[in-house]
Amino acid sequence: MNTVISTPKAPAAVGPYSQAIKAGNTVYCSGQIGLDPATGTMVEGVVAQANRAFDNLEAVLAQAGAKMTDVVKFTIFLTDINDFSQVNEVMAAHVPTPYPARSCMQVAALPKGALVEVEAIAVI
Repeated sequence: MNTVISTPKAPAAVGPYSQAIKAGNTVYCSGQIGLDPATGTMVEGVVAQANRAFDNLEAVLAQAGAKMTDVVKFTIFLTDINDFSQVNEVMAAHVPTPYPARSCMQVAALPKGALVEVEAIAVI
């Protein structure tokens, strides 16, 4: 049975999807961008957006009973691949070793003009 995960500590979905779905012991988190959940506004700059996206993701994981150490796979979307090293530094500050698997790619655009989006799969 699937359980919808939702928390006000992360931005509400901006479309027909859930913040996360828990299926058994696996949590599938939708992508998080740099929206401040308290104000609904985008923070400025790729580093601030990446930090906010990881904070939002942590809030969703916590609501599901998971934490960053439970993540087995991240997918990171960047509107500029030249931001790769800055986002790596942010990820390293939020995610302890051993690091999970990860994909990172440049995309043409992200919702709300975001510069970075992060999604995750965690196993509890």
